[in-house]
Amino acid sequence: MVYQTEGVCSKEIHIEMEDGIIKDIAFMSGCNGSLKGIAQFAKGRTPEEVIKICSGILCHNRPTSCPDQLATALKGLQTKS
Repeated sequence: MVYQTEGVCSKEIHIEMEDGIIKDIAFMSGCNGSLKGIAQFAKGRTPEEVIKICSGILCHNRPTSCPDQLATALKGLQTKS
């Protein structure tokens, strides 16, 4: 799945799932080190776990953040299933 982000430095989030578990995540653009850390944190977890932790996190004065956008992307995956 490729998710087009809104309101953050990262432009896209690439998500690979296998049997309901996050297998890989890659952020395109954004804060490289932080986003690699978020991606590593999410691997091996269910979308529900990541959504619960990442939803509502804000970046500076923006109404969202890259972790929040990841949660939004994962919510979209759940509705497509």
